[in-house]
Amino acid sequence: MLYILPDYYPAFHCTADACPDTCCAGWQISIDSKSLKRYRTYKGKFRPRLLRSVRWVKKTFRQDSHGRCLLLNEDNLCGMYLHMGEDSMCRTCRLYPRHIEEFENVREVSLSLSCPEAARLLLEHESPVRFREFNRPSREEAYKDFNRLLYARLCASRKKMIGILQNRRLSLPLRLGLVSWLACRLEKEWKNGTSSDWKILLEKAESGHFDEMIQKRLNTGHKSRGLWIKKMFSALKTFEILRQDWPVWIGEVQDLLYKRGWEYYEKTEKEFAQWLKEDSLEWQIPFEQLSVYFFFSYFCGSVYNGEISACAQLAAVHTWLLWEMLKACWLRNEKTLCLEDLTDLACRYSRELEHSASNQKHMEAFMIQNRFSNTL
Repeated sequence: MLYILPDYYPAFHCTADACPDTCCAGWQISIDSKSLKRYRTYKGKFRPRLLRSVRWVKKTFRQDSHGRCLLLNEDNLCGMYLHMGEDSMCRTCRLYPRHIEEFENVREVSLSLSCPEAARLLLEHESPVRFREFNRPSREEAYKDFNRLLYARLCASRKKMIGILQNRRLSLPLRLGLVSWLACRLEKEWKNGTSSDWKILLEKAESGHFDEMIQKRLNTGHKSRGLWIKKMFSALKTFEILRQDWPVWIGEVQDLLYKRGWEYYEKTEKEFAQWLKEDSLEWQIPFEQLSVYFFFSYFCGSVYNGEISACAQLAAVHTWLLWEMLKACWLRNEKTLCLEDLTDLACRYSRELEHSASNQKHMEAFMIQNRFSNTL
């Protein structure tokens, strides 16, 4: 089995009760069948509380009126862990914040942004993220209808495209635009049966062959891109809500950025971009890390649905939405920011958009129906 994971992965350690949030509140925690069986037959002193804390039919832990797991104590520590030990944890709790994408004989592992410590590690990581690969002995897998050729080409393309996202000689909008446009071209080549040209296309993009063309398209499509993002925020208000303060925040972003019309929005965007350039923090780096995180997480998943363009552009859209949210935060904070503001936003955003199967489906459907590439 081949494992692929980012280079900052080994540095992660749960901060437990020192965490500014808790991973045991705000969403349903699923329990695997093996753990359910173990809990049902547990004989220790903690048995009464454990049995009361499980929804046996739905296979989840019960929550209190504030959405906190009933096993969580006032110090944000797990009572089951304290009384029964680490081995008592179900698969979900044991793995979090590790996120695993499964492919035939391959496991791609990342750290979810919804965890404050994982988000901090990513956003404070100054050098370009590198991905480590290693093998572990295991049985060979055979996934039904798995397209090995497409997956191999997606992996090779992803390496090149992440290289483009990490090219710090280019502006971040140009990098995102180039990768989005390139994914659209790759999908057309694959569906037309001419994917043998992928390598040439990727090499041209990597060498800067298309930079000027994409920059022109970005300049001329600035308003359409802004309107597209505005439309996306309206769509977010119809998604499943995991935390009650989320729709309030989305409404605040809309009021701060879009309520006064396009001229105000454009003026704010220019002022914000200039402030970011002049601030002591190199803000393009954490946004680069975000774009690479999302791209690594979603791009190769297109092997299952063939939506190469939508999966790639999803990474760009997640990055743009966080850019807009940070801009709104900047306005709310009287035009000041620190990296902790972005870390907090990334955690909240990931909890709502990445930890709801319903919201993931809505997001993917929106991307397929409203191609972001049309705004470039």
